[in-house]
Amino acid sequence: MNNTPKILAFAGSTRTASYNKMLVKIAAAGAENVGAEVTYIDLRDLPMPLFDEDLEATEGIPENVRKFKELMIAHQGLLIASPEYNSSMTAVLKNAIDWASRPAPGEAGLAAFNNKVAAIMSASPGGLGGLRGLVHLRSLLENINVMVIPDQKAISQAFQAFNPDGTLQDSKQQEAVQHLGAKLAGILAKLSA
Repeated sequence: MNNTPKILAFAGSTRTASYNKMLVKIAAAGAENVGAEVTYIDLRDLPMPLFDEDLEATEGIPENVRKFKELMIAHQGLLIASPEYNSSMTAVLKNAIDWASRPAPGEAGLAAFNNKVAAIMSASPGGLGGLRGLVHLRSLLENINVMVIPDQKAISQAFQAFNPDGTLQDSKQQEAVQHLGAKLAGILAKLSA
């Protein structure tokens, strides 16, 4: 049996030069360094309409939602970097989670979230690094059966925190974010042993 942890990594941002896309890739590298298999996705590549039960009733689950759910179901762990918009998570992230929570015919409720373990992080131009948004994201994920590890990372002043190659200028922060990915991988490996 293959016990290699499988982790899905993504940011709650569609912006091309997103700090959070860079951040989650650092955590993903940390998970890969300890043997995890990481799949990085960009929500820009999976545009989803605003969640609407009438649309779901008339047209079914949109194709990109099905793709996103299939990816989530195929992975045991989640690395999520969430920008903070007005002290909460982004609309694109909340929308993706809301759509993924919808059961397909014959599918168990919350199939994309049950028994998942997540690590969350944020990068923000502000002084708190997105911490207020992580409170909401943690609460939401825990309420839909995701175990969110206590460790998290928030990078403040993100506009000056990253090198042009996407790494963090502060080597201690770089190491801490990589460690977050590695810790998630380690927990998943222990749970599957």
